[in-house]
Amino acid sequence: MIYSMTGYAVATKDVLSGSLNIELRTVNNRYLDIQFRMPDEFRPLELAMRELLTAQLNRGKVECRLNFPTRSNFEHPEHLNLQLFKKLVELNQAIKSSLPEAQSLSVAEILNWPGILANETNPTGSLHENSLALLQEALNSLTATRTREGEKLKIILLDRLEQMRALIITAQPHIPELIAAFEEKLRNRLKEAAINQEDERIRQEVSLFAGKIDIDEELSRLQTHLDEVERILYKGGSVGKRLDFMMQELNREANTIGSKSVGLEISKISMGLKVLIEQMREQVQNIE
Repeated sequence: MIYSMTGYAVATKDVLSGSLNIELRTVNNRYLDIQFRMPDEFRPLELAMRELLTAQLNRGKVECRLNFPTRSNFEHPEHLNLQLFKKLVELNQAIKSSLPEAQSLSVAEILNWPGILANETNPTGSLHENSLALLQEALNSLTATRTREGEKLKIILLDRLEQMRALIITAQPHIPELIAAFEEKLRNRLKEAAINQEDERIRQEVSLFAGKIDIDEELSRLQTHLDEVERILYKGGSVGKRLDFMMQELNREANTIGSKSVGLEISKISMGLKVLIEQMREQVQNIE
């Protein structure tokens, strides 16, 4: 399998006090870049969530949004998180002993502190466990989406490979035709100038011309590169960077073929190759 870096997934789970919602969006990026958007009380989960994401994703810009809208009619009372409260008191006293002029935490500030209030029937620990399980669900859905998109990209790339191979086959017969036309043109020019047509001189000129326009080596390397791209696609995995490098190699050979062209047909073939390579390169940018 090859994987697209573009994908979207959402997962939702109802709990007593509200509804957990996790949304994942991914787009192409050179490296793996993960950004989180979540309420402060869920921030302690960020490291564990990052580990889950990096275990399944290798490249791409990932946006993970966690929302937890609570129900306004939820009747179960909240209680004070005593462990966190004691920690705040200790920190407040330590700061006051070092900085007597510092203001103490007010009651309002303590009550608004993230995680200070927990619901008796839906404690923070349970919410965190549900959040991680929900992230894994969303991540599985995202991976499935990226897999389907990756298979579509694979089909497109394989089709472009076949089109390029057809152009290579078309290009091969034109070189002998160009050499024969050059020899005929050279003989006519010597004849018009009333210059003795020395066979050795003509052979030398034709040989120099043939060497200048010979693209057999470029066509052979191009065919080798196409075989390698096909091998990479069928091997699968995280192949985006490797494919991007191969696009550069393909483009180099196509440019060389164009620079050696002395005929309209070879120029058209070179241009056709470069158009197909650019189409492939654009698709490769989305492959993980």
